[in-house]
Amino acid sequence: MANFYLDNKDLQYHLSHPMMKRIVELKERNFADAKIYDYAPQNTEDAIDSYRRVLDIVGEVCGEVIAANAESVDHEGPRVVNDHVEYASGTVRNIEALIEAGLGGMTLPRKYDGLNMPVTCFAMANEMVARADAGFENIWGLQDCAETINEFASEEIKQRFLPRVSAGETCAMDLTEPDAGSDLGAVMLKASWDEAAGVWRLNGCKRFITNGDGDISLVLARTEEGTKDARGLSMLIYDKRDGGVKVRRIENKLGIKGSPTCELVFNNAPAVLVGDRKMGLIKYVMSLMNAARLGIAAQSTGLSEAAYREALKYAQEREQFGKPIIKFAAVAEMLKNMEAKTLASRALLYETARFVDIYKQLNHISHDRSLESEERAEMKFFNRLADGFTPLAKMFASEYANEVAYDSIQIHGGSGYMKDYACERLYRDARILNIYEGTTQLQVVAAINHVTKGTYLEQMLRYEEGERSEATAPLGAQLVELRKRYEAVVERVEALDKEAQGYKDFHARRLVEIAGYILISHIMLRQATEQEADYLNPTKIFVKYAARKIQEAVSYIEASDISDVELFKA
Repeated sequence: MANFYLDNKDLQYHLSHPMMKRIVELKERNFADAKIYDYAPQNTEDAIDSYRRVLDIVGEVCGEVIAANAESVDHEGPRVVNDHVEYASGTVRNIEALIEAGLGGMTLPRKYDGLNMPVTCFAMANEMVARADAGFENIWGLQDCAETINEFASEEIKQRFLPRVSAGETCAMDLTEPDAGSDLGAVMLKASWDEAAGVWRLNGCKRFITNGDGDISLVLARTEEGTKDARGLSMLIYDKRDGGVKVRRIENKLGIKGSPTCELVFNNAPAVLVGDRKMGLIKYVMSLMNAARLGIAAQSTGLSEAAYREALKYAQEREQFGKPIIKFAAVAEMLKNMEAKTLASRALLYETARFVDIYKQLNHISHDRSLESEERAEMKFFNRLADGFTPLAKMFASEYANEVAYDSIQIHGGSGYMKDYACERLYRDARILNIYEGTTQLQVVAAINHVTKGTYLEQMLRYEEGERSEATAPLGAQLVELRKRYEAVVERVEALDKEAQGYKDFHARRLVEIAGYILISHIMLRQATEQEADYLNPTKIFVKYAARKIQEAVSYIEASDISDVELFKA
């Protein structure tokens, strides 16, 4: 039987990472739930084993059900029937299988019938679902909207909605509009207070809403009359049971066809407020988007894994000139680079997820009691790392997914262009990954401050202090030299930016990419030091690749001057 967890040693490695012990301590809060729920873990080993068993179930559902339905879902797709979404038949079967397996509310506390799993484990589940069908991951992965409700809503609202997510109801985040895409401050969907009914009423349109007809939707709306910026926006919850929203159309997309991307019309739809008015974009959407970006990184990694495996299988089986094409150096090199990029995506993804986990759990604890000074310092430290690494994870994983999917078709040759092979679907599905939830360009905007404020440099220096084996020591020395080059070009760009404002913005992507290559290389180097047999060669390959890309970016920056600001200005 196919199992996408058991057949992936890399996922099993990340589940056993030493930081998981601290994450378990924070998530389980001294294992207090063991006194209330007979199924709650009693110690760290018990918790990790529980996570492993759940991920095993996810892996089986993905391998046996979701992957088997992927092609039919891609062909059939969802449709609008009586103003609502009707999923493809394969999507319905997928949802039923996951509900039957009890896989709703993965990160939610047990008091809301959740599984109380860390973000890191939820990311692993998302990766496996995406490997099976990237489009379906958009539906299932949106259960992380519940985490925003859990973090910011009142207890009454939590009790109303969170057990339903745990039971398998689907979610959506209704943010963008026809005239408000990346610029969410321009959102104009109107929310008016209905005194008689004691609810907010939503009126207007939303567009490009993933799973827009979900059961429970987080809606960004304008509650403050006369405002036109972010300060007038609040976050509300719309319950599909209450009615008032129609699906006008489902977008006809290039890929992820099983995921309904909807245009919605709100007509006096009732809604309840989450948290405080006027904080919708400033506070709540930022939290929601960061979670979504981590989800896209997981989705991208899963798709890369699928595309790599399809290419590897084909190269082993396809014979030309009397031998399998994997025996040709050009093909073998492509496959090794695809493998290295996939492992690199996963390394960065789970390093980021671990940072997020520690910050998030300490933040949850702070709502129940005052943190000790050491805990406050720990939360601040990991919040900064999570904030800096999340855009990197989304950026690199989504770009690599596109590259790996492209190369998968190339290895298939003409056959890869046909719908007979899965790589064609994977290629189409991959294209959205570096666009939605913030384009790569927007990830650069989010990341560049961590270049200039030293977040990335400080973490490089911490990684340099790690242990090295005899085999990995030369790679560590190489990364030290690359870090010095990074420092030099950052200094050059900042100096010239003082002469010509905009020079730093012009080189922002190059600086962020250099930082990312070095940080990913360090994480992989640590893995190679711990498990040489599995990670040494892929790490060597990635460091070679990273060094070449860094050299290209450094050479460009060194040859650039302030005149480039005007030369490339629109």
